[in-house]
Amino acid sequence: MTPPGTSGDRLQGHPPPPRRTVVLASNTIGARLLRRKPVSTLIAETEGEDVLPAGAPEEGGRSGIHLRRSIGLWQLSSIGIGATIGTGIFFVLNTAVPSAGPAVILSFVIAAVTAGLTALCYAEMASAIPVSGSSYSYAYATLGEGVAFAVGICLLMEYGVSASAIAVTWAEYLNKFLDLTFGVTIPEQLSGAPDSGHWFNLPALLLVFMVCFLLIRGVSESVKVNAVMVAIKIAILLMFIGIALTGFHSGNLTPFMPLGISGVQIAASSIFFSFIGLDAVSTAGEEVKDPRRTLPLAIIISLVVVTLLYILVALAGIGAQPWTKFDGQEAGLAQILQDITGQSWPAIVFAIGAIVSIFSITLVVIYGQTRILYSMGRDGMLPKRFAKLSPRSGTPVWNTVVVGLGVGALAAFIPLRVLADITSLGTLIAFSVVSIGVIVLRRTQPDLPRGFKVPGYPVVPLISVGFCVYLITGLHADTFRAGAIALVVAVVVYFGYSIKHSRLEQAEPQSAPSDGAAG
Repeated sequence: MTPPGTSGDRLQGHPPPPRRTVVLASNTIGARLLRRKPVSTLIAETEGEDVLPAGAPEEGGRSGIHLRRSIGLWQLSSIGIGATIGTGIFFVLNTAVPSAGPAVILSFVIAAVTAGLTALCYAEMASAIPVSGSSYSYAYATLGEGVAFAVGICLLMEYGVSASAIAVTWAEYLNKFLDLTFGVTIPEQLSGAPDSGHWFNLPALLLVFMVCFLLIRGVSESVKVNAVMVAIKIAILLMFIGIALTGFHSGNLTPFMPLGISGVQIAASSIFFSFIGLDAVSTAGEEVKDPRRTLPLAIIISLVVVTLLYILVALAGIGAQPWTKFDGQEAGLAQILQDITGQSWPAIVFAIGAIVSIFSITLVVIYGQTRILYSMGRDGMLPKRFAKLSPRSGTPVWNTVVVGLGVGALAAFIPLRVLADITSLGTLIAFSVVSIGVIVLRRTQPDLPRGFKVPGYPVVPLISVGFCVYLITGLHADTFRAGAIALVVAVVVYFGYSIKHSRLEQAEPQSAPSDGAAG
């Protein structure tokens, strides 16, 4: 029987224990940073149950409206594939190949191994804690409130910034399509981040607006649209592989590693953000049917499909074009097709497919960002407005508007390479936390029901953390400066707002009798 006075009892509204010592311990900064949210509470919230203590102020989203379980296995797998394929492959060769040369293929393998190890950890955590919020929620249940909030900030870097990077790429392929089809392009001043000759990226802003409009309409409509777009995306990538292999020249693979092993590491670090779709699967935890089975299966299916296509596209692209031509090349995959065939139609078809595909990627990552903000708002870590859902669509409209404005601003004004590296930093930190969380949860709650268990425990989670740290060390110095700024913002927001408004903080006074009641 659970002893009275546990955090789970307080959240369920049970009578407080007549002890003063609990309050003294929980009021220290260290104890507040380390307080954990019970898994039972996280799961109860997914069904819209009110788990606030008696007398605590009501948060947004507690009015009986909750996220609806409408997503099946193949829809969820398409979310993972949709968020992952294209996040990198449509443009990352143009930034990664100049760092590694033909050995960028090894960079993809390293990134894929890291993602695979982490995917196994995500599969276990998602099956044990099938809720929205991804690694933020997992950290809250295993490592404490302070780490969870820091992970939430990393996820803002991961999802929000990656959506901006993807939107920038959309503008490149849109321009390629307009040029090949109509002989016109969007004015240079309106199609890139501010630098010599550019003002801002108008197409990226338009893409973000369209995605947010669709998400506000409702998640059921969004995943159906996404499933169609994923099919188109896979088809055009298979087309690219088939045509590019006809122009394959083994000489393009030599010298294989012209920039050394350090170049391979730098490229792997930069392209790792292209695997964030695996994380996006877990953000849908509260909207999935039979989540303990569906979540781990969808993560593994996504990983297998994505890894195979990434490596094939990279091999075909490198074999079809000398590695020195990738640097600065816009809409690179479409350009390769045009160069191989000497005709414009393959490039036009590919550009159209890329336009549709990148739309789906942006849709999924912005979707994931809004669900993380929803979870943080529900926990009191952000203002309660972030936890409010539309009665009509059951979606967090306010979150979608806020994310849209932020993503649009970054896409319009920040260069692509900077966006990609910041995304990788946030992704790798979040992935590391999930792998550590698997170990903590196995030790603290060994009997918790799990639909999937990581094979080779605890070796696999530890190796996963090691790979993530290895890739983090390969990022550019500017990325760490951006990470430091994000950390400062996290500290200010947490100690200025979140620590005082946390739902666990609201529960503490309910367990704090006066001294006179202590006897």
